[in-house]
Amino acid sequence: MDGPARARVMFVGEAPGADEDRLGVPFVGRAGQLLTDIITKGMGLERSAVAIANVLKCRPPSNRDPSRWEKELCTPWLERQIELVAPEVLIPLGRHASGHLLTSDASMGAMRGRVHELGGRRVVPTFHPAYLLRSPSRKRECWQDIQRAMAELERGEEEP
Repeated sequence: MDGPARARVMFVGEAPGADEDRLGVPFVGRAGQLLTDIITKGMGLERSAVAIANVLKCRPPSNRDPSRWEKELCTPWLERQIELVAPEVLIPLGRHASGHLLTSDASMGAMRGRVHELGGRRVVPTFHPAYLLRSPSRKRECWQDIQRAMAELERGEEEP
């Protein structure tokens, strides 16, 4: 995990890539640079102000999709990270992280575009930065998701 012990926003990715596995820090490659841009330019926050974790804590062989068993094995660690960070808004990145947090097999298109609830926290799924690098036409939808997450943060500030 990367970021402060407590944060209002927590991003959750799928699993470490090769660079992340080697360095022990999530989102450090090209996808990590795009995520940093989303945080700093899209949200107006410093990367150091948000928490960033992955569902899986180690890289699957050959960068394959994580298995259900691997996700279940790592779930207690992710749940504990979420509990400790206590974010107001969770932003799962991509189909695997979103589906895992929301316990859904729905498509990314069906999960994103709205706010979900998980244990009293708001969940705003969006596309994984690696997907956005391959499909830049989806960046506008990601921008909309990030604006939705920011609106949820602002709404939280207004509540007593």
